[in-house]
Amino acid sequence: QVQLVESGGGLVQPGGSLRLSCEASGLIFSLYPMAWHRQAPGKQRELVAAISPGGYIDYADSAKGRFTISRDNVKDTVYLQMNSLKPEDTAVYYCNSDRSWPVDGKHGDWGQGTQVTVSS
Repeated sequence: QVQLVESGGGLVQPGGSLRLSCEASGLIFSLYPMAWHRQAPGKQRELVAAISPGGYIDYADSAKGRFTISRDNVKDTVYLQMNSLKPEDTAVYYCNSDRSWPVDGKHGDWGQGTQVTVSS
């Protein structure tokens, strides 16, 4: 059984930084594309960033230049470093292990989500 456990969310002021982590178990982590999605209140879930097994990376336009996705295939963990956070980044962030590349957010397994709130 695949488990994805996110951590690192919280309350941060505009301009601040957070680092999200997602530890995976129950799968051969190095073989799967991994992604971060988010869902803000009243909005559809959207892809934020994804990283392939080979290290290809894709970002949403809103994340480019501010967010960095990375993976550690020894620790079975994917990270999302978020800098220069804005109030519009407020959302629940979900970790996803997809089944193909590019990631489409319609397949695979999901974590329970971690809340990120950007507010002064």
